[in-house]
Amino acid sequence: MNKFQEKTIHTEHIYQGKVIQVQVDEVILPNGEYSKRELVNHPGAVAVIAITKENKIVFVEQYRKPLERSLVEIPAGKIEEDEQPAVTAIRELEEETGYTTNELTLVTSFFTSPGFADELVHIYLTDQIEKLDVPIEGDDDEFIEVMELSLSEAQKYVEDKRIHDAKTNYAILYLQTLEMK
Repeated sequence: MNKFQEKTIHTEHIYQGKVIQVQVDEVILPNGEYSKRELVNHPGAVAVIAITKENKIVFVEQYRKPLERSLVEIPAGKIEEDEQPAVTAIRELEEETGYTTNELTLVTSFFTSPGFADELVHIYLTDQIEKLDVPIEGDDDEFIEVMELSLSEAQKYVEDKRIHDAKTNYAILYLQTLEMK
């Protein structure tokens, strides 16, 4: 047993949605005291760093309701039940951008907000993308615009906070690291 482990003694399920589940756990702390933890359960997600033959990075711009603004991001999406992350990555790339690939490399996986959520994001890289002959329709409630930017243009978007999410910032830092090698 981990010396910091908290033992759950009761779980109250608050909300079951399409994307997340919310629960409140009553726990016993390592010092024997009681506390409550508000938790968000998420099935996990993928993101794809897709590079064109012209060495441009493929991004999508979409409105993010929690922020009440649009962000420019790398293509990403939720892992469906019983779906492998690499399959999700190709599906999301196709639905959001009209590109596909047969070659993905897992770059990393990370927890987005471990203080309250269990969401794990897997980031993939591909520089072997091809336009689909017939674009695949995405989600009915998703409105996005595809754009292709150079790394220096993407860095400017970071400075302007048009790119302002963790997965996309990570992707840009990763590509900067590759460029320095």
